[in-house]
Amino acid sequence: MAMKSLLEACGAQVSGPVATVADADRLIAASVVDAALIDMHLRAGERADALIRRLHDRGVRVVVTSGDSGQLQSPVAATLLKPFSEAELFAALRPARRVKPG
Repeated sequence: MAMKSLLEACGAQVSGPVATVADADRLIAASVVDAALIDMHLRAGERADALIRRLHDRGVRVVVTSGDSGQLQSPVAATLLKPFSEAELFAALRPARRVKPG
């Protein structure tokens, strides 16, 4: 929720967060998405690999926020290793939209 508040304060329109691939699929089916921040490990041990591939195929900039990026099997634009700074977050998202800190 802190990331959502930070991004909204900088003018981004944020959908989510969601905890499962099914919830993410419903969300992206109903809206246009420029970028997605995704943790590799979702609720109940679910991994986000297939979701990341679908987003990538749609031209969505995918930024993975995780502690185990060495296990990525999907195409991503950037990986933010936890914990990451606001500057790192904005740098990863900047190519998708002109997101600038307050």
